[in-house]
Amino acid sequence: MSMNLFIPILLLLTNSCDQHGTNDYNSKTTSQYLHVVKGELSKEWPDNRTINLVFHGHSVPAGYFETPFVNTFDSYPFQVLKKLKAKYPYAVINVINTSVGGETSVSGQKRFETEVLNHSPDILLIDYALNDRGVGLEESRKAWVKMIESAKQDGIKIILLTPSPDLRVNLSDSDNELEKHAIQIRELAQKYNIGLADSYSSFKQIQVDCDCLSEYMSQSNHPNKKGHVVIAQEIMKYFNR
Repeated sequence: MSMNLFIPILLLLTNSCDQHGTNDYNSKTTSQYLHVVKGELSKEWPDNRTINLVFHGHSVPAGYFETPFVNTFDSYPFQVLKKLKAKYPYAVINVINTSVGGETSVSGQKRFETEVLNHSPDILLIDYALNDRGVGLEESRKAWVKMIESAKQDGIKIILLTPSPDLRVNLSDSDNELEKHAIQIRELAQKYNIGLADSYSSFKQIQVDCDCLSEYMSQSNHPNKKGHVVIAQEIMKYFNR
């Protein structure tokens, strides 16, 4: 075989392996990542124990709809709780919300040890990207890495969330700020072999399918109940397989 022919074939095989590896990561993460926790959720009294889900982020997981109104029970953390209780009727589940409206990951990381890890999460969900536009990619990455590495040291299962929409941002523009943060979060999830709830991709697809993103929003940067359903469904992929 000539060298000129060998090189394109080698590149083709390399690209194929890279793509296959990514698909394996996504499939394995969603189907097996929470295997142990799901086993605990399935246990009946007296063998069961309390499972703690900690939601750490900004105003969206905190439940802000049209500011200053906070719609706790329609927010995605409590929609996830409702779905989990339907699936695991014997489970004792605590939803602990450490989210703060207006906060970035830089601030969230500073109180991580004392206000998040102290709850001994079984599952930690991190959602800061919408506000992290204010601190930029480099600073937000540092904060996310610190939180991820600290939680992993404690053996905590982690699910990272890509951003929910902002109607002032054109999601069809591949160079928009939310897109850049979504890419960074996906890379972190893959690097640390942890969970990813890619709600940004779901909302982006909604925009492509019907150009009706406003129907999922209570104000420009906060989802309504319908929008929170989209996020909850992304998280529930880890429990539905």
